[in-house]
Amino acid sequence: MRKSVHTDSYKAVTEALRQARKRAGLTQHELAERVQRPQSFVAKVERGERRLDVIEFATVATAIGVNPVRLFSSILKNARIL
Repeated sequence: MRKSVHTDSYKAVTEALRQARKRAGLTQHELAERVQRPQSFVAKVERGERRLDVIEFATVATAIGVNPVRLFSSILKNARIL
């Protein structure tokens, strides 16, 4: 079994966060400042090199300005997990 960071479902998570960041008009650097992490953290998350736990997901989504529950629900629906 592949690690979940390398699955299509996890790619849907990172892509949704990237798209939400871009829709919010934020750069990786600006988002990194909001979550008090280096810009490389955001880059690695978006490239799928860094796995987020549920608290980190909620923190990043909130910093972007989106509701983490709604975002995750849409990811599950779009990835056909629900």
